[in-house]
Amino acid sequence: SDEVRALWVTRATLTSPASVTQMVKAAKNGGFNTLIVQVRGRGDAYYRSSLEPRPSELALQPDFDPLADVLTQARPAGIKVHAWINVNLVSSAVTLPSSRQHIVHRQPEWLMVPRELATGLMRVDSRSPEYIGRLARWTRVHATEVEGLYTSAIQPAAAAHIAAVARNIVINYSVDGVHIDYARFPNEDFDYSRWSLQQFKATLRPQLTDADRRRADALETRDPLAYTNLFPERWIAFRQSRLTALVMRIRTAVKAVRPALTISAAVGPELAVATGSRMQDWPTWLAQSLIDVVCPMAYTEDSEAFERQIAAATDHAAERPVWAGIGAYRLDPAATLRHIAAARRQKAAGVILFSYDALITAPNSVGSLAELGRVAFGPASR
Repeated sequence: SDEVRALWVTRATLTSPASVTQMVKAAKNGGFNTLIVQVRGRGDAYYRSSLEPRPSELALQPDFDPLADVLTQARPAGIKVHAWINVNLVSSAVTLPSSRQHIVHRQPEWLMVPRELATGLMRVDSRSPEYIGRLARWTRVHATEVEGLYTSAIQPAAAAHIAAVARNIVINYSVDGVHIDYARFPNEDFDYSRWSLQQFKATLRPQLTDADRRRADALETRDPLAYTNLFPERWIAFRQSRLTALVMRIRTAVKAVRPALTISAAVGPELAVATGSRMQDWPTWLAQSLIDVVCPMAYTEDSEAFERQIAAATDHAAERPVWAGIGAYRLDPAATLRHIAAARRQKAAGVILFSYDALITAPNSVGSLAELGRVAFGPASR
């Protein structure tokens, strides 16, 4: 069957040759046919790169190339490999990257700024320790809502950089696809960096009436966020369109090198939240053929909610494939199997379990993962 049976493999498994070997073997034993491996976790490279630093986890193994290793072992096993790239999330706020070559230190002006810090950071030099310090402290305090520091989709140079990273991977590695994740805003209260506000104003002004321009300019003398406050719908549309343009850049860069490559994107399963809060207008990405496959992260534990989310995604995707993202880390094996059955009922083209790493961690094991795969995919499909 052509059903995609995939595992999301986080960078935690890409830290030693032994764990890579065990992972490919476990996937094969479970009847999985696709590995989505996280090669850019936080603005770093789990492969050979001249554009981004190696993570500290690989510091003591200069000769180890995790992505090359996965490819070498997965190929003979008949397993496809997709390079999973975290697009906008580039750093934890708890510990900033140690490498001075990291994007956070090299291009702090690319980082997204929350609304709450916007006015305070207007006059702070982005190259000063204070700028990144205030951003990191704010993010730590809000760790339940925001996973870390994000680069902005509104900054053309930041968008060009991530497109170059993706291009670099497909030039140097024979991956079957590029999987984009965190192509989103943390929430609707970003990106209020001064560069983004300037770009919004520059884009919007020519479209305004003279009266609206005068009103906005008058307000702006007192409030730097005047334009976003006066035109909230346009501010949302502007951010959505810049994120869509970023996805387009990645696609263009990748397809120029390898037109047959599959581009997939992990997206929020609830459309209103994805588009209104994350600025992730994925129906447009599908409609404009910017992505080949949509992967809703339907991590709910509720089987009915899961089936509804996958039904909505296949509906939006029309003819395009949907790979149903299953939060197996939150489910017992029976519930995971129910979700797989629901995805099939809704005509999903495949399933992706999140994550390999969670599914082999106690109380689970490599053996229980293989057993789960055997039950789900059966001997007939092997």
